[in-house]
Amino acid sequence: MADDFRTTEVGDRYAQALFDLALETGRLDAVRADLQSLKAAWIDSADLRRLATSPVVSAEDQAKGLVAIAAKAKFEKTTSNFLGLLAQNHRAKDLPGVIAGFETRYAKHAGIVAAEVVSAQALDAKQVAAITAALSKALGKAPELTARVDPSILGGLKVKVGSKLFDASLKTKLDQMKFALKRA
Repeated sequence: MADDFRTTEVGDRYAQALFDLALETGRLDAVRADLQSLKAAWIDSADLRRLATSPVVSAEDQAKGLVAIAAKAKFEKTTSNFLGLLAQNHRAKDLPGVIAGFETRYAKHAGIVAAEVVSAQALDAKQVAAITAALSKALGKAPELTARVDPSILGGLKVKVGSKLFDASLKTKLDQMKFALKRA
């Protein structure tokens, strides 16, 4: 699900509009918090994904559903109105791209370096602190770290900072070894 959150051309245009509006109205941090909650809900809820992406759900019903979710979650009025507009324009399926585009703009605006760490097992606080310290030293500033568990990597870590991916996973090392053996 986390792979859904990639910037798209349409998502990027809507993200720019939302970012500009939130910045202009002074609600940037509140809208960002709403979108982070929405991202977590998107990952956790198959019903939300189905509501936004199903071709059999009308744009009107998508708008009603998204606005109801925003009301229940007590989202900022700007966020709620935006979600309704997105659905009315038949773009609810582009929500992950909008969130990714908004996060990119927010990070650039606030001078934040975002980093994602993927591990085979959940990291404890000490491990997260060690990774954060190592990334701070390498980047020259403290990153905003998000950790994700993916058992398919078998062991090791994958660290993504911006568009750079540092892959020290056991799965990748085994795949490289298999490829090398096939070539020999």
